[in-house]
Amino acid sequence: MIITQYDESKVKDLKECVTQVLTTVGEDLNREGLINTPERVAKCILQFTSGYSVDPIAVLNSAKFKEDYSKPVLIKDIEFYSLCEHHMLPFFGKVHIAYIPDGSIVGLSKIPRIVDILSHRLQVQERFTREICQCIQQALQPKGVMVVVEAQHMCMQMRGVEKQGATTVTSDYSGDFSSSQMREEFYKQIGK
Repeated sequence: MIITQYDESKVKDLKECVTQVLTTVGEDLNREGLINTPERVAKCILQFTSGYSVDPIAVLNSAKFKEDYSKPVLIKDIEFYSLCEHHMLPFFGKVHIAYIPDGSIVGLSKIPRIVDILSHRLQVQERFTREICQCIQQALQPKGVMVVVEAQHMCMQMRGVEKQGATTVTSDYSGDFSSSQMREEFYKQIGK
């Protein structure tokens, strides 16, 4: 999500926080490379958390169309980047989403759009997965929804156990995807 206008009072507050962090760790704020860092970081944080100001269900409802189609619709390999709420470090990966329409479909670009909205909030992968599923279920009321998220977490790679390349996989589903046969078909289609 790209922000072109920033709330200056929020930028100011965050700049003060970043300045305090840099000073606390022993940095020289007059060093050439750090002169504008507090403002840059403040704007980054506002961009990374811009999903709080957008209603994902309203976005889905804005492009909902009546259509007599009742087979699964799958969008796979939706790239995302988010911040873990525990350490505010990035986690990133791919989201795979399927839904079975029940009289309504949605403009295909809106599915990745809700992934962007929800990923631009402080998250844990489990809630992120569930929220995507719930948004689609609530807005479209399909016969079923299935969501799989595959992600790498920098909090596991940069700190703590420092395990490189580990992937965390979460899933959520509703309706017709409660059937193991439907879930197996979904996994087959995403190559898992």
